[in-house]
Amino acid sequence: MIVAFSVTPLGVGEEVGEYVADAVRVVRESGLPNRTDAMFTSVEGEWDEVMDVVKRAVEAVQARAPRVSVTLKADIRPGVTDGLTSKVETVERHLRAES
Repeated sequence: MIVAFSVTPLGVGEEVGEYVADAVRVVRESGLPNRTDAMFTSVEGEWDEVMDVVKRAVEAVQARAPRVSVTLKADIRPGVTDGLTSKVETVERHLRAES
């Protein structure tokens, strides 16, 4: 499964990068395939391990912020591995074919 999620600390002002970095650090240290962009962090693995990483990432932000908002989207597709990379490669292949 792939989970794309964002953790937003509330009540800490407009500069939230330091808090978000705490969440991303948890994801990267998990050893699971992951990717972070301007809006979400995506992580790939089995249900229990991915949800544990999300929970720990939220807890890392929650430790320093009075309130936390979480947005989460999941792609649950049994038997698929390396979807984090292969899905993007498929789109890129189609874009090259149009050129």
